[in-house]
Amino acid sequence: MLKEKLAACLREAVLEAQQQGELVTTTLPEITVEHPQNPEHGDFASGLPLKLARGMRMSPMAIAERIYEHVSPPSEFDKVMIASPGFINFNLRDDWLCGQVTSILETGESYGASLSGKGSRVQLEFVSVNPTGPLHVGHGRGAVLGSTLANVLSAAGYSVEKEYYVNDMGNQIDSFGRSLYARYQQCLGKEVAMLPNSYLGDYMIDLAKEIVQEQGDKFSLSLEGRGLGEGESPLRAEGEAISELAKIGLARIIQGIKEDLKLLNVDFDVWFSEKSLYRPDPEQSEGEGSQYHKAMALLQDGGYVAKKENATWFESTALGEDKDNVLLRSDGSPTYFASDIAYHYNKFLERRFSTVIDIWGADHQGHVPRMKAMLKALGVAPEHLKVIICQLVTLRRGKEMVKVSKRSGDIVTLRELIDEVGPDVCRLFFLSRSADSQMDFDIELAKKQSVDNPVYYVQYAYARIASILRLAKQQRIDYAQGDVSLLSTEPELTLIRRLILLPEIIEEVATTLEPHHLPYYAQDLATVFHSFYKQCRVISQDEELTKARLKLVRATQIVLARVLHLMGMTAPERM
Repeated sequence: MLKEKLAACLREAVLEAQQQGELVTTTLPEITVEHPQNPEHGDFASGLPLKLARGMRMSPMAIAERIYEHVSPPSEFDKVMIASPGFINFNLRDDWLCGQVTSILETGESYGASLSGKGSRVQLEFVSVNPTGPLHVGHGRGAVLGSTLANVLSAAGYSVEKEYYVNDMGNQIDSFGRSLYARYQQCLGKEVAMLPNSYLGDYMIDLAKEIVQEQGDKFSLSLEGRGLGEGESPLRAEGEAISELAKIGLARIIQGIKEDLKLLNVDFDVWFSEKSLYRPDPEQSEGEGSQYHKAMALLQDGGYVAKKENATWFESTALGEDKDNVLLRSDGSPTYFASDIAYHYNKFLERRFSTVIDIWGADHQGHVPRMKAMLKALGVAPEHLKVIICQLVTLRRGKEMVKVSKRSGDIVTLRELIDEVGPDVCRLFFLSRSADSQMDFDIELAKKQSVDNPVYYVQYAYARIASILRLAKQQRIDYAQGDVSLLSTEPELTLIRRLILLPEIIEEVATTLEPHHLPYYAQDLATVFHSFYKQCRVISQDEELTKARLKLVRATQIVLARVLHLMGMTAPERM
């Protein structure tokens, strides 16, 4: 990375100046190098002198002058400048810039990839919605965020595994089964009241109708006492019917979730069952050997488990938390937190992931501190768990807020949004804001085919490039041997400067886990390309310049396709 090279050369320059007695010997701060907003200030700049001024008791400009005398810039640079109030600026060589066009063409679709991750195993767990209903719009934001991060981390050299945690046990599953059973009976013409905390969405009625159509009244016999085995009570048979219906219903909901995610170009390597955490190891005695049992034993051995108020508690206050947390309720049933402990025990201590990234909804913000405390108790460094909180999504049609579905009157589902605006639009819009920011999703803007719509604007740039290259092919222009040194105008060099930012963007997203930098970069690159296209005729009477510019256009196509694919979007040849 050029930034790292410059930081190293600045460090060497400061140390040399200190050895010469020109600068006071002091501990050096982290040396940062950035891109100036004003192109006149160079390609890269560092405000190191400003950071050193207080400790060295010198003016930033005086420090900059001392450092400047000892700077030996990397070979990619030809100019070093000092700027007020204390910056050191660097300019890239034009011939080196032109050579990057060839480098991009030779690297092809893997341009921007790195080995910085060194194969470190990363688990990304995202979406993980309770399988009791269809995905809604908010879930789509987490899905796009997670899948994009997986793409970027893989490009940065990490070994990434994507996982969906299926909450297939507990009170919500019991409630789902009873809700479906009631709807099933209603579909058979029986008057059955919905219990409190039932799932009331129209999708439950549709699900019940499907089961009736396929299974008939198979699950209602028990209520009338027909079809029961000797000594079997109607109540027991009803419980079995509810359990069987829940199993069928959950399978169908999960299949629907998978289909919705596939439409959004999201897939998972693992679908992990919560139930599996409680299954005993076949080699252990009954009840032992499960992930839950092993995790609880670790906490118990560490002295973090206590019984009080007829429940079992995790004493997280011993680890700096504000309050203790319940593990087992008074009836002996595990809490969600207990399952989360067993699940993360499995992630870190059984499957041995180096880093775990959990993407959660806004309502889980308060859950983060106790998860960190839990990791300490398990002997895992808390910093190995990264939690990204995804804020809410508000749907709008222009100025009008959209709260419910036109089809069902319920909350708008992800499938409805994808059907209306398309997966590419969903992905870029969901990525366009940082995860910790609430976002407005304007459906009317999303459907516009104009420069106001960032998706259209970026994809149109790619389609325009494809059109140029098709014309070159039709005219049988072989630009393979084009001389890139002919690229000397400001629009050409500006475009190259944007192209070579991709490796840096990938590294930044992999480090910060903030994929919103990708759509910003895509839009900026599209803007610079459109400007280049207006100012520089690509296919002209000048044969050699035509070939050089076609190489630049092809390099732009590679980079633009790369960033679109990292975002999980398509690169259309025509629009």
